[in-house]
Amino acid sequence: MPASATKALRVAVLADSDTRWKWGALTANRIAPHSGDRPEIRLDGYLLRGRATPTARQLTEVGVRADSLSEVTAVEFLRAMSDKTYDVLVLALVGGGVQAMLHGLKRVWEDRSTRPVVVTGYVGVVYEKLADGLLLRHGADLVLANSRQDAERFRAVYEGVGADASSVTEVALPFLGGAAYAGEHEPCTVVFAAQPSVPESRKDRTYLLDRMVRHARRHPEREVLLKLRSKPGEHTTHIEELPYQKLAQKMDLPSNFRLVYGHMGEVLDRTDLLVTVSSTAALESLHRSIPTAVLTDLGVRESLGNHHFIGSGCLASWDQLDDGHLPVPDAEWVARQGVAADGAYETAFDAARERIAKLLSAPGLPPLTPYYTPVTAPGYLPGILARHHLGVDGSPLPGAPAADKSPGPVRQIVRRAARGAYRHGVQRVAPVIRRMGEL
Repeated sequence: MPASATKALRVAVLADSDTRWKWGALTANRIAPHSGDRPEIRLDGYLLRGRATPTARQLTEVGVRADSLSEVTAVEFLRAMSDKTYDVLVLALVGGGVQAMLHGLKRVWEDRSTRPVVVTGYVGVVYEKLADGLLLRHGADLVLANSRQDAERFRAVYEGVGADASSVTEVALPFLGGAAYAGEHEPCTVVFAAQPSVPESRKDRTYLLDRMVRHARRHPEREVLLKLRSKPGEHTTHIEELPYQKLAQKMDLPSNFRLVYGHMGEVLDRTDLLVTVSSTAALESLHRSIPTAVLTDLGVRESLGNHHFIGSGCLASWDQLDDGHLPVPDAEWVARQGVAADGAYETAFDAARERIAKLLSAPGLPPLTPYYTPVTAPGYLPGILARHHLGVDGSPLPGAPAADKSPGPVRQIVRRAARGAYRHGVQRVAPVIRRMGEL
């Protein structure tokens, strides 16, 4: 009988950014067996060292607690997985990271009679690189789809290349929740949910900031909040070269316009209209039946991600919002997105729990079998693995950092300094060089 049948499920989550840590940790709690209102789980968190490794402030803002939390390289994590025993492992990583870990784990577990159930998925809306991201995640026991629509698309991709699609499991976004919208607050509050990389250009971001400020001036009885993801110098899942904070420093802001941080759920508690380009916050808002607008000002384009909301009933422009328009969501579209504002959300993770329980009760799990191998992708796979200092057999390459020992104090200081230099280069040096090239 698996340990999870008699005591708390032992779960490890490997994440490479604050948003993926939030998704991975909350997913772990959603898919664990529940006793009453609480999941029975022991959670160990591992943060993959890189440009987006979350800061202490970001981890606090996410609000998800772990029994232990450590920062690791890919090789350090694989060494930990060879020594420790877990029931479930959640890989909350970008696609290439998932693929590298699947090959590395296959190697470290090759001599073990048992292994954890491996789970992966997406942190939000999947609107780009569908085939690429999915095939990089193939090989996990469960590939979670956040909606009925995603589940259908995921299976079609796997079946279309001749890969096993049985791992695709329909769930919902794990961070939905909160009280349903009960009517306008005093004052009426409009929230713009910012995104680190959408849109990218200074012109477009300045335009959006200007429209927010103009809305605040036109409606002095309203409070307009710009909800920010990170502070300058911090990174999230995507690189932010032009933080709104810096653009706002050059503007004369009205008293009813503010920049805010904090947990998205707490901000939504006081929101009367959520505005965004294509943030997953729109789905959180729709789940709570809060009026939600997805902007069309910059066009409806794949590069912006707002094309995902075609048919939602939420597409609108700032001009329409200035005039008092409140979008009305299409019920059928909302239902297909896993938003489940009708209460069905409570059962959204039942299928995943049942599948995990079945796998844990099996006498043993087969080796991990990713679709990409040195035979199926000889010109692609080696480069993906090499980025994480792994060879084509999943073993550490010669000279891989921390392949044989844990980092000492000096090495940790050097790593932190290097990461800070990288962030400085992305946010300060790179934009200057790019502007010089445009002269």
